[in-house]
Amino acid sequence: MHFDFNEEQRQFADALKRWIGRDYGFEQRRAIIGSEAGTSAAAWATLVELGMTALPVPQAQGGFDGGALDLFVVMRELGRGLVVEPYLATVLGARFLVLAGADTAHAAALLERVAAGDLKLACALGERQSRHDLRDIATRAERDGAGWRLSGRKSAVVHGAEAGVLVVSARSGGAQRDETGISLFAVPADAPGLQLRGYRTLDGLRAAEVVLDGVRLPAEALLGAPDAGWDLLDAGADHGASLLCAEALGAMEALFDATLDYLKTRQQFGVPIGKFQVLQHRMADMYLHLEQARSMAMLAAVKLDTLGSADSAERRRVVSAAKYRVGQAARFVGQQAVQLHGGMGVTDELAAAHYFKRLSMIELTLGDRDHHLARFMAQPGFQLAA
Repeated sequence: MHFDFNEEQRQFADALKRWIGRDYGFEQRRAIIGSEAGTSAAAWATLVELGMTALPVPQAQGGFDGGALDLFVVMRELGRGLVVEPYLATVLGARFLVLAGADTAHAAALLERVAAGDLKLACALGERQSRHDLRDIATRAERDGAGWRLSGRKSAVVHGAEAGVLVVSARSGGAQRDETGISLFAVPADAPGLQLRGYRTLDGLRAAEVVLDGVRLPAEALLGAPDAGWDLLDAGADHGASLLCAEALGAMEALFDATLDYLKTRQQFGVPIGKFQVLQHRMADMYLHLEQARSMAMLAAVKLDTLGSADSAERRRVVSAAKYRVGQAARFVGQQAVQLHGGMGVTDELAAAHYFKRLSMIELTLGDRDHHLARFMAQPGFQLAA
């Protein structure tokens, strides 16, 4: 399988790398996450200027019609730089709009604003009781004349308080954990009855608890067909999981390089500690995990670009395999890096601690390792070895 990046993809990566190296260093990031807003308007403006917000949007709505591999390149660099702006949340929201039908007037208008950088999105999919099961939805959507009325709560909505529109999953029919009866809605952040309580997360990002208290929406707010949102939800979440794998890969690469530099400079008994064979073995193990994670993350991105919409079982299989293997590698690389840095590895002043926290949160987002291992095993054709 061909894994080389094309010229445009390399240009995107180089542009991001130069910007992060020049204007988004570790100290600048610490200042951003410590600010009241928790994000940087200047950094977001740069992402817009570089064309990153237009990348996932179809050409008809002013975008570049980028695929999963194009976004893989971007998310990998953002992972290296530990960028905290709501890019992933917006890209994932845009993906739901595209899957639901970018040619509809409402979705097209929202996507045009995303491409121009005027609109940030967030995805309110999880609830307190649901853990990693996106089918477990207690939030209700009821008919309200020609429109809808939403009531319920959504938890840990990444960048929910920073978004102008939230993609919300709600149950319009069926039992609480049925795949049928799920609908998706585009809910304006200023809709009457919508309450947002923002907070900072462990890894320096922002999230929000969302309360929908009889939020009334017009008919056009529905994404796709009523009661048939599970396929959209499942496919969109897989797209997001693939992007998380790419971000984790970039973070692991940066953390590996930082740890290697530390072993070359930190001295004990008059020699760099990297001279000690036992530490060299640990670095070799980290490298093996990193390379396997790289292969799986790239495979997931390539498969998402090449698989047809009908092959949902293969998409689930590949994405879950990647999310499991990348999560496994992220934990190992993160823990080893912290230990090799010694007590400094958990201090706020050292970048290693921030990479470790972000990797830990990525592993828990859109399904942890146990969830994706079980999902992988549930796909058709899986057989345990005798």
